[in-house]
Amino acid sequence: MGGLAIGARNGIAFMVVEAKDVVVIGGGFAGLAAAVALGARGFRVAVFEGKPALGGRAYSFPDADTGDFVDNGQHVLMGCYHETLDFLEQIGTRRQLIFHRNLEIEMLDGPGRRAHLRTVSLPGPLHMSAALLGYRHLTLGERMRLIAGGSRMMYLRSHDRDRLRRMSVAELMDALKQGERARQCFWYPLAIATLNDDPELASAALLAEVLKRAFFSRRDDSAFVYSKVGLSDLYCGAAHDAIENAGGVVATRSIVEGFDFDASSAITAVLLRDGSRLSAANYIVAVPPHQFLKLLPEAAVADPFFSRIGALKSSPIICVHVWLDREVTDSAFIGFIGTQTQWLFNKRRIFEQHGERHPGYLSFVISGARKLVDSSNDELLDIVINDLRTMIPAARYANVLKALVLKEKHATMSPDPLSDLSRPATVTPIPNLFLAGDWIQTGLPATIESAVVSGRAAANAIATRVGEG
Repeated sequence: MGGLAIGARNGIAFMVVEAKDVVVIGGGFAGLAAAVALGARGFRVAVFEGKPALGGRAYSFPDADTGDFVDNGQHVLMGCYHETLDFLEQIGTRRQLIFHRNLEIEMLDGPGRRAHLRTVSLPGPLHMSAALLGYRHLTLGERMRLIAGGSRMMYLRSHDRDRLRRMSVAELMDALKQGERARQCFWYPLAIATLNDDPELASAALLAEVLKRAFFSRRDDSAFVYSKVGLSDLYCGAAHDAIENAGGVVATRSIVEGFDFDASSAITAVLLRDGSRLSAANYIVAVPPHQFLKLLPEAAVADPFFSRIGALKSSPIICVHVWLDREVTDSAFIGFIGTQTQWLFNKRRIFEQHGERHPGYLSFVISGARKLVDSSNDELLDIVINDLRTMIPAARYANVLKALVLKEKHATMSPDPLSDLSRPATVTPIPNLFLAGDWIQTGLPATIESAVVSGRAAANAIATRVGEG
């Protein structure tokens, strides 16, 4: 590995470019999963991340006032995230996860009006059918229609996917003859949480794929999986070490601004903002679509493969972290029905290690938050606190000691049917350029699992290109 040199300003150069030299641009789940996979196969990898730390749009940071680690957005894994769980096993951090094999979601439909989606010890998907039969926010007739609707959705997924791809979630509910109560208490909360957009806009095909994998498959696939540590601690440091232990390098604060090309339209080098350049045999770009397009020359962007990427839209998420002077619930995870706030995560019941200065630490999520993302932080905090006190009366006696509002205006790709059809493949018209990211066409919405799947797919594509697939 003597050809790899690191300068004082992360100036990295492959002295002699070999077929197994790869540059990865982007240090989130997708980029790191790709780099780790390549390193394990003997490739020499250089990862460039423009931000001061790894993590992309899934990271955490320490809060000096409370001693807690704060996730930029609350991310829940599931047992069906097979590629993500395998990636975490590969880098040695799977032990930092808590598995709730028996799915239990507490749903509040007003003060004291709670019901649970609780699976039982039956093989899948019977475990989920039993959970739906016991869901007391719906009448028995509504529950039976809900189960029938789920079965019909799975039939469409298997036999008429083209029809699903043209439909929104709301249109699918019409086709499944689901009433308003079933939509508000079951279908729409799950759709918004998993797809991050309004059911009137979001793709029915993506919802069907999520529900098939999570709820209509094996019992273990429906397990909720929480990280006991902050997101960055879950994967960034361990992935960094795995890449470097395999002979690669990881450089943060390293902004890639473009590419050099040869006469055959293959990339010959990446150009960094500090004036340095790096040549490799293959390149993976694992950044959001709008950032990726800025790296390409105008002639390349005009190619239909790349021009479709410019049409992809995004959807925002708001996460509000609140520290109270007391705990107001012993539940780890609660869904709110009929409020602007959708989900509550009780960090005191999730994190293994945490600060002790404030007894109550809650994280609230508003997905698909187009109508609220431009509101002020004070307005958003008022919404969340009012919703909390409406749903959990004990919170009316708690004092807010600290609050932090985080907005991700471009949190995920919008999952509308047109955008889903416009998602690009991993392999591009540029022979040595490959794409990764939750927005790549994986058949999944823009989730952590989609990011990891895409990163590993890019690694596989490169291995195939050099004859090691």
